[in-house]
Amino acid sequence: MNTPLKGKVALVAGATRGAGRQIAVQLGAAGATVYATGRTTRQQPSEMGRPETIEETAELVTAAGGVGIAVQVDHLVPAQVRDLVARIDAEQGRLDVLVNDIWGAEGLFTWDKPLWEDSLETGLHILRLAVDTHIITSHAALPLLIRRPGGLVVEVTDGTLEYNADNYRVSFFYDLAKMSVLRLAFAQAHELKAHGATAVAITPGWLRSEVMLEHFGVTEANWLDATAKEPHFVISETPAYLGRAVAALAADPDVARWNGQSLASGQLSGVYGFTDVDGSRPDWWRYFKEVHEPGKPADATGYR
Repeated sequence: MNTPLKGKVALVAGATRGAGRQIAVQLGAAGATVYATGRTTRQQPSEMGRPETIEETAELVTAAGGVGIAVQVDHLVPAQVRDLVARIDAEQGRLDVLVNDIWGAEGLFTWDKPLWEDSLETGLHILRLAVDTHIITSHAALPLLIRRPGGLVVEVTDGTLEYNADNYRVSFFYDLAKMSVLRLAFAQAHELKAHGATAVAITPGWLRSEVMLEHFGVTEANWLDATAKEPHFVISETPAYLGRAVAALAADPDVARWNGQSLASGQLSGVYGFTDVDGSRPDWWRYFKEVHEPGKPADATGYR
């Protein structure tokens, strides 16, 4: 088994489901010890009311070949995050990879209301979930991460810098949240460079998360059936694809070349050679620009 991350320690903040879960699993598959955090445990669900738990994620990490450690943490509570980092320091004495994937705002943002008609309380809560959690986590974890050169911070968002800079994203609060995470990566990159560490932002394409599959009434086994409702879903990708992108970055001795940049799973597949679980290489952002936006018929030929 190829385990380039054996001996490395990662913290995946927001690893309960979706991209975060598979980032944790793929880091584990590369040999890492992974602390998987989130609010939902087998004993206590979060406000989202979803069935996925951090214990399941940790078990998947271990089954993949790594060491998975589940820790219940609300990343809006600084004291809990500081305790988490202190535990990692006490148990491992190092932190090599920090992944800020906390989100938890599915179902909170609106699609069709301008700022002045939207709920201010809900909108500010979205920003707290999507931005404050990342800041709180980095604030606590970076002192441990920079103790050794070569550390990596990955900020997970939706959309590349190029796309988000020129396109309105769904609603005011969603737009601001996802653009802000790109800037978080840029700012951390500037500050980490002197310490031999790297920060990047990364986005998946059209992600077949648990929530997205449920939205279309399909499972991963029959996901193609969803193309009857939405033909462009043919270009979608599994969360494992993004997970493999992060694992490839973490294993790259020259990862500093990406410092401060906005990256995408499909883009990195072309650089590192990993594939999605079906052996394909979906390139959603190129497809979106060349097929979806011009209004062409859905056809993933040449894009996966």
